[in-house]
Amino acid sequence: MSDHDSVLAAAKEWRGEKMAIATVVSTWGSAPRPRGSHMLVHEDGRFEGSVSGGCVENDILHTAAEVIAGAPFQVKRYGVADASAWEVGLPCGGEIAVMVQAVSADGFDPELFERIAEAREQGRALTVTTDLTSGHSDLRPIETGEVFANRYDPPRRLLIVGAVQIAQSLAQLAQTLGIATTVIDPRARFLTEERFPGVTLDDRWPDEAVAAYAPGPATAVVTLSHDTKIDDPALIAALASNTAYVGALGSRRSHAARRERLAAMGVSPQAIDRIDGPVGLDIGAIGPSEIALSIAAAMIGAFHDRR
Repeated sequence: MSDHDSVLAAAKEWRGEKMAIATVVSTWGSAPRPRGSHMLVHEDGRFEGSVSGGCVENDILHTAAEVIAGAPFQVKRYGVADASAWEVGLPCGGEIAVMVQAVSADGFDPELFERIAEAREQGRALTVTTDLTSGHSDLRPIETGEVFANRYDPPRRLLIVGAVQIAQSLAQLAQTLGIATTVIDPRARFLTEERFPGVTLDDRWPDEAVAAYAPGPATAVVTLSHDTKIDDPALIAALASNTAYVGALGSRRSHAARRERLAAMGVSPQAIDRIDGPVGLDIGAIGPSEIALSIAAAMIGAFHDRR
């Protein structure tokens, strides 16, 4: 589960109670948490999420308590400018600015949590804008003044085609990264809960399954079966949409043959060029676990547009 999902779950559990929300609104240098990261604080001191990985959370908890008690919203800046950096600061060398708002109609409206959750469930991105003068957040664009816009992208998904040994390692790694993972394979003997604990399993033919999941900018599709009857239709389905990452296992020679097959089936050269084949970063990987790691790294790079 991603950081946003855990914060949304806490907001749902604590609904109707007094809370404050801290948000990273800007970063410089080696900041430990990205812009837009949240930390939700309950009146009783419980919290969910993180804005710095532990460096400044104690100070944020103190500020959140003040805001919950009625103090105005605040924007606090942390860095390594002085000797107190280790006490309240970022010894990693970065700098961050953190906004702390009350969860209220005048600050971060509780209804925003529901709108964000709905958008994520529907696979849509949603942007919440905050007036940094008043501390009020809204779904409507703010045209003037100093504004912070936080874009909530839909959860990342991975569709693995082929319930092979590499898929077992890749599914475990993806789950660790908070990526919702589905393994697709029409072969029942391969696709078992014992081999893929805690993973969604889909025994439809891959072209039907991939199309049904409607992959988009938050989805990766990786084919691993080494069976052209399974892999090729899945690739065609994945390339028919704006899938973030499409990878196919195989050697350079087998990928060249794959290109010829897909071209013969009417796939354009531009679409075929989107396939990462041989799949993964070239790190000299040996064995299922290392190959899975190379695939995960390439996939994450695609999600961040760093291919």
